[in-house]
Amino acid sequence: QVQLVETGGGLVQAGDSLRLSCAPAGVSLSALAVAWFRQAPGKGREFVARISRFGDYTDHADSVKGRFTISRDNAKNTAYLQMNNLKPEDTAVYYCGAREGYYGGSDSSLYNYFGQGTQVTVSS
Repeated sequence: QVQLVETGGGLVQAGDSLRLSCAPAGVSLSALAVAWFRQAPGKGREFVARISRFGDYTDHADSVKGRFTISRDNAKNTAYLQMNNLKPEDTAVYYCGAREGYYGGSDSSLYNYFGQGTQVTVSS
């Protein structure tokens, strides 16, 4: 069973930046396609960004394009979500998802593994 650990969340002000990290335990990240999702209170899980096994393909939700960037460093066994110019509407629990295969879709049901999530709170 793959376990994912997300870190890097916190409380920031609008316009600030955060970088989230996602590291799997017991498996090489290079074997997995990765995505980030988020869930705000009272809402469903929302796609944020996805990246292929070797980072040659990425995709970002329209709501975060130009502000967030997904990346990965397989040598460090870690995936990242760089979040710039944060807005109050970005407040949510952010989850890293992973699945075997080269590149996953934007539907969270396509991912086999998720971490516990990390809280991001953006104050206005």
